[in-house]
Amino acid sequence: MLILISMLILIICVLVGVAFLTLLERKVLGYIQIRKGPNKTGWIGILQPFSDAIKLFSKEQTFPYMANLLIYYYSPILNFVISLFLWLSVPIYSGFLSFNYSMLFFLSVSSLSVYTVMLAGWSSNSNYSLLGSLRVIAQTISYEVSMSLILMSFIYLVMSFNLKDFFMFQQFMWLMFLCLPLVFMWVISSLAETNRTPFDFAEGESELVSGFNVEYSSGGFALIFLAEYASILFMSMMCVILFLGGDFFSMFFFLKLSFMAFFWIWVRGTLPRFRYDKLMFLAWKSFLPNSLNFLIFFFSMKLLFIIFML
Repeated sequence: MLILISMLILIICVLVGVAFLTLLERKVLGYIQIRKGPNKTGWIGILQPFSDAIKLFSKEQTFPYMANLLIYYYSPILNFVISLFLWLSVPIYSGFLSFNYSMLFFLSVSSLSVYTVMLAGWSSNSNYSLLGSLRVIAQTISYEVSMSLILMSFIYLVMSFNLKDFFMFQQFMWLMFLCLPLVFMWVISSLAETNRTPFDFAEGESELVSGFNVEYSSGGFALIFLAEYASILFMSMMCVILFLGGDFFSMFFFLKLSFMAFFWIWVRGTLPRFRYDKLMFLAWKSFLPNSLNFLIFFFSMKLLFIIFML
């Protein structure tokens, strides 16, 4: 019963966090572009996310005439559920599902979101949405390879799959200072995983119509939107836990999480979109060899340490 209540509280907190992350994004982008952003609904626009949600979910749901209706309807729901499932690996001390293999759970669940995007793009029966989904599949699969290798380097350092142990390991020194190039590669791979600028080829607003979600409106679009921002928050939290000394008892944990979420928005307001062939070059010819080298290095260091300890 306690676990169910914890899950419910976590889901509510994530959804409220996502709502205010969208408001933060619109405000920060507004100030970057020297304008105000939303400031009418409620005091300084604080009720804007809720009015957006009411507007989106109360709009008429349209279906493409030739769409594969069942898959088209359930793909956004599944996408949203998978992005919420990721949060089950969060190490909470109040008797939650803080299990020993939370890293493996994160890798397994995060790779499932590709299927929902693929089905959403294909089932719409539109050339534009299919093109968008093919682009996002190629991008996500490419960066997942290097991301898992970077994660393995961190795992070799800590020798544990439990996210709690990362906090214990970084009590005196953050992993950011030990492996700075890996941190940069992880943040860039996370941007590519969450389809954010400069890697937003999934939605590519300025060149495609809208990518894989072009045929979605009202509730379906809102669920895809929520899933994207929930995964942004989760990846920000992973950054804090992995290399910013994720101290769950401290208020600084939430400040660092807020800064990482702000960093995602800051990048969007600053950088132009990458070229697609350069995106693939970066994944396969830059990140993959580098992360493999780091992995071999940390593995050999750990092996030497174990031999000398014996």
